[in-house]
Amino acid sequence: MTGVIAGDVSPPSDGRPGAPLIVTEDADLLDDLLRLCAAAGARPEVHHGVPERGGGWEAAPLVLVGDDAADRVRGAARRRGVVLVGRDQDDSDVWRRAVEIGAEQVLLLPDGEQWLVDRIADVTEGVGRPAVTIGVIGGRGGAGASTLACALAVTAARERRRTMLVDADPLGGGLDVLLGGEAADGLRWPAFAQSRGRVGGSALEESLPELHDLRVLSWDRGDTVAVAPPAMRAVLAAARRRGGVVVVDLPRRVDETVGEALAQLDLGLLVVPRELRAVAGARRVASAMGMVLRDLRVVAAAGRGRGGLDADGLDADEVARLLELPLVGELPWEHGLVAAQDGGRPPGGLARGPLARFCSAFWQQLPADATGGRV
Repeated sequence: MTGVIAGDVSPPSDGRPGAPLIVTEDADLLDDLLRLCAAAGARPEVHHGVPERGGGWEAAPLVLVGDDAADRVRGAARRRGVVLVGRDQDDSDVWRRAVEIGAEQVLLLPDGEQWLVDRIADVTEGVGRPAVTIGVIGGRGGAGASTLACALAVTAARERRRTMLVDADPLGGGLDVLLGGEAADGLRWPAFAQSRGRVGGSALEESLPELHDLRVLSWDRGDTVAVAPPAMRAVLAAARRRGGVVVVDLPRRVDETVGEALAQLDLGLLVVPRELRAVAGARRVASAMGMVLRDLRVVAAAGRGRGGLDADGLDADEVARLLELPLVGELPWEHGLVAAQDGGRPPGGLARGPLARFCSAFWQQLPADATGGRV
């Protein structure tokens, strides 16, 4: 946007609560503020002075007053959430003008841009309880971690929890395939792989495929096999801000990107078959994950043989004892799971099946204030 602003013209507002108010006649400053609002996923209302219609000044969750407009808002009703925005680093009078209009904060651009983007995003998206975030890791290859991650997400969504499933394993083949949605419209990881700064939670949610009443961030079938650490941090932070439940399927290795994911988990589930070799391998995985993850627990996976017994005959308690980790429970084997997936039913899709029952019990045993917002 360039040139002189004529009249009290505002960009179209989306009508949602949480739209900030900008008061300025400085075209260059307005350009910057609109750019920062766009980065935060907000569509602001713009005026040259205090809005004439009732409630506009009082109702906005955040008011950004350009330093050029301080005189024009001096008589407005005092309220919280007013920020005076300027550019002159050497102007000591800016603090006096801030006091005169009741501003809580003085922000000088460009130094304060990231703070302002975060503040705008907070008021636009809300700052409610973050999502409970569960990571699922296989103690060895083929342990069933991806199946459990999908089943946890499908079960949470069926119980009307707001749910997002994040595939953090670029070599896993794509969780959208397990859910039967590889052709579904929506963005995949390559669109976010180099993201930096703030990612809008609502914008992220709306951009992803919706499968079985949950949102899925998966991989496509292209060549991108890496996510930059800042991108993992930004995307998971956005997913958590939207509330509800986030389930993350993790690889067994720990690198800088995986470390960013582990740092945002509330709980990690290590899926370990009831076999001595699997336990031996899982110890190395647990050791690496435990350096970053605050709370790691074991899920003992039943075997596929008769009665669910494995060749080594370990029971679930023994697996947990050998790994020196708390036991969540025993993950049952569900016959016909592969055939069900071929028919379009995802893991956990059979509400009365053993896998869904395990997942329902898991969600129910979490503290009431950590089970995510219901929709």
